[in-house]
Amino acid sequence: MYFALPKEYRESSIESLRERVIEAKRKLCNRLCILVHHYQRLEVVEFADHIGDSYGLSKIAAGKKDADIIVFCGVHFMAESADILTGDHQNVYLPNPLAGCPMADMAEMADVLAAWESLQPYGGVEKIMPISYMNTAAGLKAFTGRNGGLICTSSNAASALRWALERREKAFFFPDQHLGYNTGIKFGLKPEEMVIWDFTRDDGGLTAEQIERARVILWKGHCHVHTNFTAEQIHEVRANYPGVKVVVHPECPPEVVQLADASGSTSFIVKFCAEAPSGSIIAIGTEINLINRMAHVHPDKKIFELSGMTCPVCANMYRTTLNDLAYTLERFEDIKPIRVNEPIRSEARLALDKMLEIA
Repeated sequence: MYFALPKEYRESSIESLRERVIEAKRKLCNRLCILVHHYQRLEVVEFADHIGDSYGLSKIAAGKKDADIIVFCGVHFMAESADILTGDHQNVYLPNPLAGCPMADMAEMADVLAAWESLQPYGGVEKIMPISYMNTAAGLKAFTGRNGGLICTSSNAASALRWALERREKAFFFPDQHLGYNTGIKFGLKPEEMVIWDFTRDDGGLTAEQIERARVILWKGHCHVHTNFTAEQIHEVRANYPGVKVVVHPECPPEVVQLADASGSTSFIVKFCAEAPSGSIIAIGTEINLINRMAHVHPDKKIFELSGMTCPVCANMYRTTLNDLAYTLERFEDIKPIRVNEPIRSEARLALDKMLEIA
């Protein structure tokens, strides 16, 4: 896909862009709702009507029945979910259409369908519940809804797993193996009750005995940002900063989550920083834009990125600039909104509605 902003937006100063965004918001008033994910740049966060993680923003999108222009500053799968959850009279716009998700791309529809077919001898839809992480394309959300499953986010993954295992013997969790594994451990499962389905190998690289024994079948996928963090980094930061609290995202590898003082979604991390006493030292294992914002918002606390030597930036979240936002607000009538067509829309909505209900 090719995308380029018109020259007047590319070359505008930050102050000029800010003025244009302010004026556009004034003109559109209640027709407009700007949803901004926690990982966005500070210059974009400034103009959010709502800031949150993918779960919180999904709830807001579902309830925004009065706004017919929804601008989602995030990545493509988030805007798709907002379109599925909003009404036909509403349009959802993604300011930078190139903002995707490498993790979502690790679960291709053809590979998931092939895996599902291979799992039929083990009970199929009668015994196996699909759980699709929010970080998937609409087609896979539709697959999940069509087979009685649900969507989860890092905020409600434990509730989703409980819901699934109360109804079927096994859960098929995709695409993030680390979130799935960490959630299973939190739920009380043993490591041997979880197996990783390697989509590049026949039968996922698993034996029949492994699949029979498993309570959770995890897709071999990961977040390239959160796999930057290691157990060694936690040991080092504790040696250098006595009294430090380490909080990480559950997409981090299991050994990192197990050593951290706390783990949770982006909203959890925001709350953790807000509630920490003044003077606290907090090392965070997640995307750098959120960490920088926490340090900016809480100058009375020392907040920094856990690894100390890498830059854990989500390049796709970072794509959205103030230039993109100004262009979208002023020229939305010339921009193609995000659209999820039937029957994918209805089937995906089944799974998303379940997600909202169980919370």
